[in-house]
Amino acid sequence: MESLGFIEWCLENLNYWTITLLMAIESSFIPFPSEVVVPPAAYKAAATGELNVWLVVFFATVGALIGAFINYFLALWLGKPIVYKFANSRLGHMCLLDEQKVVKAEQFFVRYGVAATLVGRLVPAVRQLISIPAGLAKMNIAKFALYTAVGAGLWNSVLAALGYYLESVVPEDMLIATVTKYSHEIGYCIIAVVVLALAFIIYKGVKRD
Repeated sequence: MESLGFIEWCLENLNYWTITLLMAIESSFIPFPSEVVVPPAAYKAAATGELNVWLVVFFATVGALIGAFINYFLALWLGKPIVYKFANSRLGHMCLLDEQKVVKAEQFFVRYGVAATLVGRLVPAVRQLISIPAGLAKMNIAKFALYTAVGAGLWNSVLAALGYYLESVVPEDMLIATVTKYSHEIGYCIIAVVVLALAFIIYKGVKRD
């Protein structure tokens, strides 16, 4: 309960440090929606000028990368049996984890390969956990960092743009509901563009060979 109170305090006192911290938590094995962090921070940037929207995106992406590294290294060091045991434990359930979610993230990683760490950052319910199968597969750390940063940066840019724009459209108490309504659709549109771009790159590479 105290930890929830701390998170609530951070959400009520958004600055670059609390944004980084909250996004690190959001991206680790204690997932909660990034929609409650980045859009309100961007909304605040537009409304008061206390924050810079570009720095909001930057620090949110840094936080997401920190959280992703936590998942990556825990999975790498602990191994699959312990990861699944934790997911099925009472503590794992308290962290909103279960075996089905980890399996879904693994299947997504298998389907898209290393690019899943980029594409997966845009998919609800996979976003926070895609780093686990990357760690289990011992993905190259440089590629992991790059793809995670690009994917998280894209997603945070979308959320920040929504929050910044909506400051002139909706009252603050309707922000989260409005962002949640449209963020999934926008996320899937971005996924389609990314997948098509990756397919084109692969096609060009195969054709060149």
